[in-house]
Amino acid sequence: MSMATRTDTQSPALHVADSHDLIRVHGARVNNLKDVSIEIPKRRLTVFTGVSGSGKSSLVFNTIAAESQRLINETYSAFVQGFMPTLARPEVDVLEGLTTAIIVDQQRLGADPRSTVGTATDANAMLRILFSRLGKPHIGPPSAFSFNVASVRASGGFTVDRGADKTRTEKVTFTRTGGMCTRCEGRGTVSDIDLTQLYDDSKSIAEGAFTIPGWKSDSFWTVRVYAESGLLDPNKPIRKFTKKEMQDFLYREPTKVKVEGVNLTYEGLIPKIQKSFLSKDREAMQPHIRAFVDRAVTFTSCPECDGTRLSEAARSSKIKGISIADACAMQISDLAEWVRGLDEPSVAPLLAALLGTLDSFVEIGLGYLSLERPSGTLSGGEAQRVKMIRHLGSSLTDTTYVFDEPTIGLHPHDIQRMNDLLLRLRDKGNTVLVVEHKPETIAIADHVVDLGPGAGTAGGTVCFEGTVEGLRAGGTITGRHFDDRAALKETVRKPTGTLEIRGATTHNLRDVDVDIPLGVLCVVTGVAGSGKSSLIHGSLVKSSGAAGADVVSVDQGAIKGSRRSNPATYTGLLDPIRKAFAKANGVKPALFSANSEGACPTCNGAGVIYTDLAMMAGVATTCEECEGKRFEASVLDYHLGGRDISEVLAMSVAEAEEFFGAGEARTPAAHRILDRLADVGLGYLTLGQPLTTLSGGERQRLKLATHMAEKGGVYVLDEPTTGLHLADVEQLLGLLDRLVDAGKSVIVIEHHQAVMAHADWIIDLGPGAGHDGGRIVFEGTPTDLVAARSTLTGEHLATYVGT
Repeated sequence: MSMATRTDTQSPALHVADSHDLIRVHGARVNNLKDVSIEIPKRRLTVFTGVSGSGKSSLVFNTIAAESQRLINETYSAFVQGFMPTLARPEVDVLEGLTTAIIVDQQRLGADPRSTVGTATDANAMLRILFSRLGKPHIGPPSAFSFNVASVRASGGFTVDRGADKTRTEKVTFTRTGGMCTRCEGRGTVSDIDLTQLYDDSKSIAEGAFTIPGWKSDSFWTVRVYAESGLLDPNKPIRKFTKKEMQDFLYREPTKVKVEGVNLTYEGLIPKIQKSFLSKDREAMQPHIRAFVDRAVTFTSCPECDGTRLSEAARSSKIKGISIADACAMQISDLAEWVRGLDEPSVAPLLAALLGTLDSFVEIGLGYLSLERPSGTLSGGEAQRVKMIRHLGSSLTDTTYVFDEPTIGLHPHDIQRMNDLLLRLRDKGNTVLVVEHKPETIAIADHVVDLGPGAGTAGGTVCFEGTVEGLRAGGTITGRHFDDRAALKETVRKPTGTLEIRGATTHNLRDVDVDIPLGVLCVVTGVAGSGKSSLIHGSLVKSSGAAGADVVSVDQGAIKGSRRSNPATYTGLLDPIRKAFAKANGVKPALFSANSEGACPTCNGAGVIYTDLAMMAGVATTCEECEGKRFEASVLDYHLGGRDISEVLAMSVAEAEEFFGAGEARTPAAHRILDRLADVGLGYLTLGQPLTTLSGGERQRLKLATHMAEKGGVYVLDEPTTGLHLADVEQLLGLLDRLVDAGKSVIVIEHHQAVMAHADWIIDLGPGAGHDGGRIVFEGTPTDLVAARSTLTGEHLATYVGT
């Protein structure tokens, strides 16, 4: 009775605290957004879609998530903020109803050689504690099992000052036990430089013994510093050097020397080569330098630790016959079973936490990885799923999870599992925001926001907001293409030859023999972790040199470049443009570079002036002198076709293509590069847009555009549909066809059914992931694959094409 009374006396009115059920965005103008105003329901799954470059990431990541993170950072003390990344307030009028945002993006995990899947998650930390407690023999604290910690011993005295005449010296000793292998310093591999590729030891330095590209005999900084340092005899053949001379020649520490009255630094040849060649990004090297580095440097597994990165002591301590090195080498699904078998009440909470993490790997479809896998070798999709692991078992609710295309790198078979995870996060009372192109994931949304209508300046507005049914009925590009299905090819091309791979055993491959057809569009597919990348990147690209095939590999790795780099500088487009301006105005080309003589003196050609405000967000103010145009005022007086250089850099690729294609500004060399950029679907990018603002898919297409000019006969593309809208996939298929018709061989690692349906030949790996995969389960045409329905891919492709 009392319960009934209490219910009767309760107010039926909604509590004011429950009225904040929306995230309100008003007047967002970040990047290409045009005063966007939307309301996003909380505790629901909202998918943001639209063509590439329409402004999805600008709205979700650069506006909503960025402001949420900035506000959270401001709750910490100024001291703590000094150690955190500084974030500027996004350009938006009103943002209301924000909750804590957890961003799970596709940024590759650090490619540091000491970073592994285990160190990137908390799994390694927990394993180290486990072995320090249960390992026999006991060798020390958790740090004794860490390959990132070196063993240190030190002793000495330090003086304690206690006022006038009261100083006292105390002797202190310090030891720390680490698990790092001393030979490879925890990297697992050692690099050997092949000296025969650096010089011809039968010649003297004066006779031109060096065979290193770019080392000219008259260069102060290279050859002459060795010849005239006074430390070596330049006329003695290198093979006749004494032991001391050889030591000085190869390994000497940096030493100041004088050459013709100029102070220079002499340094041994090996450290000099390591600094000048090996510390640079291999992808960014010119082809002849890259070939030299590949010839001169060999990476081999460390003979002392056998590639485990750990010292002998760390490997000697075992639990039930398993060392920490063995545990990290196991497939995670197997490791989880091993941990389940450890029943030790003294570490029960640790075992439960470790098991929870390992089970999350399996649940999210990454059970095929091992903890020792270098994190830099994970694909963008794998890296994103590794980041998800720490959030899966979280007890937090009412937070906002922001995902960037979580289905990347997932076979249609795995997408259902990812959908379940997104729904589970939502059902715990969280707001889930997803940027996505795949119809399978858009279909599960509670709310859809479609941006567009076009890309770049033609996008940035909300075209549709509502339910999935409303999107289907709506007239937007996404709505129209939502139920598009590519048909299987009627006729397939005949191969002109084959690339043979024999006995491939990289990672999980089981002694695979396969013939990859040339002169056709060949798609390599299979569930995540089945061995596709191992087969193509590990076996084909590496062995292709021997096979005599010229393979161009285009991946989604970050492009090395500063905020001064842009599509025009990266593709080499700026060179013909500068020359055309110089020729038209009778001045030198360097004036038309914002990184050279033409730069505005106030901002040094950056266009903005950066003011660092310590722990507060730095301020970038547009340079008043050049008004953000980056060039000196006098340079802007020179015109080509009625436009100055800053106006040309502000053009989109499509506009520039028209501008340089005809009339007074006709520049065939520039037009060719612009044609290729438009071909790969980047017509909306502006020539001067910083490379740092491009998405993974845009980066890959930019690389593809630059590589298309090369003479490569075989193109290897790694999931080129990443970040592509359904409408853009059609354009990509057209581009792949044009490449094949031009006599190229195209090999695509891909999960997108439209690309599979369009292929001439399919190689399907599986049947599962990790040690359940690594085999060829089908080779043949898409029609045969659908007819056989013998593999997971066949099942899904058959469903897709509606047979």
